[in-house]
Amino acid sequence: MDNQAVDTYLVANQKYFPQEKILFLRDKLLELDEKRFSLLFALELRDPFVLIIVSIFLGQFGIDRFLLNDVAMGVLKLITCGGCGIWTIADWILIMDKTKKYNFDRVMGVIGGNCF
Repeated sequence: MDNQAVDTYLVANQKYFPQEKILFLRDKLLELDEKRFSLLFALELRDPFVLIIVSIFLGQFGIDRFLLNDVAMGVLKLITCGGCGIWTIADWILIMDKTKKYNFDRVMGVIGGNCF
């Protein structure tokens, strides 16, 4: 893949990934062929800002965890009303990082790279 296309993709989507993994992701994207790179545009990434809003308003019901495919934690939060509010407050702090890691793992799954 050429540098300009990879850099354009990363600039447009940098808010979806952890900052410390951007360079690793760039190296992996440069190794891709055109077909695999085009698959990334069909991949729906979760917006960390949207998930923090969902977590604030619906976190006690586990909706934020269900959106990240963390079904077990979502069910636990639903049953316990967010762990009596404790898990809900903890997720307000952690959910943006979890969303970025979720997006990174999805992209690595599509391109077939190994996560570190």
